[in-house]
Amino acid sequence: MNKRHTALATLAITASVALLAGCSSSGGGSSNADFSKDAKGQLNAWGFDNADEVGTSRLDYAKKQLSDVQIKIDQTPFDAQKFTTRVAGGNVPDVVQMDRQFVATYAAQGLIMPLDQCYSVHDVDPKSAYYQSVVDDITLGGKIYAVPQFYQPPAIITNERVMKAAGVTDADIDTSKPETLIAAIKKMYKASGDNPSTLGFDPQASGQAGLWLLAYGGQIIDKDGKPTLDDSKNEKGLEVLKQIADAQGGYAKMKSFTDSFDFFGENNQYVKDQVGAEVNAQWYVNVLTPFVDKVDIGAVPFKDSSGQPFTVASGTSFVIPTGAKNKDAACAWALDLTSKDAWMAAGAARAKTISSTPGAINTGLFTGSPEADKAIRDQYVKPSGNAGFDKAISTYYDVVGSGKSFGASPAGQQIQTELQNAIQSYLLGNKSASKALQDAQTAAQKAYDQAAKSKK
Repeated sequence: MNKRHTALATLAITASVALLAGCSSSGGGSSNADFSKDAKGQLNAWGFDNADEVGTSRLDYAKKQLSDVQIKIDQTPFDAQKFTTRVAGGNVPDVVQMDRQFVATYAAQGLIMPLDQCYSVHDVDPKSAYYQSVVDDITLGGKIYAVPQFYQPPAIITNERVMKAAGVTDADIDTSKPETLIAAIKKMYKASGDNPSTLGFDPQASGQAGLWLLAYGGQIIDKDGKPTLDDSKNEKGLEVLKQIADAQGGYAKMKSFTDSFDFFGENNQYVKDQVGAEVNAQWYVNVLTPFVDKVDIGAVPFKDSSGQPFTVASGTSFVIPTGAKNKDAACAWALDLTSKDAWMAAGAARAKTISSTPGAINTGLFTGSPEADKAIRDQYVKPSGNAGFDKAISTYYDVVGSGKSFGASPAGQQIQTELQNAIQSYLLGNKSASKALQDAQTAAQKAYDQAAKSKK
């Protein structure tokens, strides 16, 4: 998803939260979601949109496992307002695909079921089946509310061409050493007049804000789901982001420049040498593979303040609405779609597509399951002949196990929105880091208190 599209989707979800509270009369998630293995009848699913061979192969696998289930899929993208309308009208699907960052909000409003027994009746232990950071994303009040799929860890994709020209090495792109990083940025940065023409480093200040806070010891949400935006350690992450922006013309000019990138196109920032390095999720390596002859990339891990590789969990999941008519089939279908066998079918399908596409590179699949990730990598991810892409692929595999969760909260989306507001106001020079975070905490705490009150 495009960075700008992500921001718009976030605003749409945020706008619907108040409506969600009004639609809930149960006062929190259902505590008695009983499941059985008796999967049959009609299953209505929503949100499994734009499925490529990775999706269709898994859909085919799940369909074969559920011969007594008639599966009907609405492949339009998940939409918060549409979901709210469906809930209010009692016309909910049996299973919905959505981003994991929204799960806790819906769980707190009683709109989706806890799935602990779903896992139990199918003999699946989530804590061993998935990365811990992924499980943390979908856990609220000790209950698990989703079946996760995919895990797109961020790392730093380097533009070796820009770096070499400036005399910068991979060792200089070290987020655990801000002074070293800033010095490297200044060497690579170029301007045309007063505006950037090449950024030394794009930190994705808006899209990956939480990564920077957690890396320097900060916290966004505590173990009970309460916002912690005013944690004093969060200031360090913001301060480093401002140093990066100030070294490249200031945040406003840097943001305007990055918004102009042809992010998915043939004139992307790596082809055009508009960045020396950039924080990106793993899927962006796939975006760059068609341009293998036009780019010279590598990758290094994002590091925390102690120098250890560090990343954060992100991805989609399947949830079962509280009013689902066929929760047993929904449970079985979601687990079948994310089983190791389904992922291996997806790996085979992806490998077949790549083998028939000249110059294509297999970057692997990042599923949310350590076992599936390893099996797919071992069987299908081979040296590509391009050392830079191979290094990038390896870097993401190396960091995927070191992820952390931002935390799960009934007010999770509002907390993220207030964090974005804080970063904008600080980087634009409107507030100090402390004041920006305190104001954000006040607004986030109010949203949390309202969400907590609606549960009672």
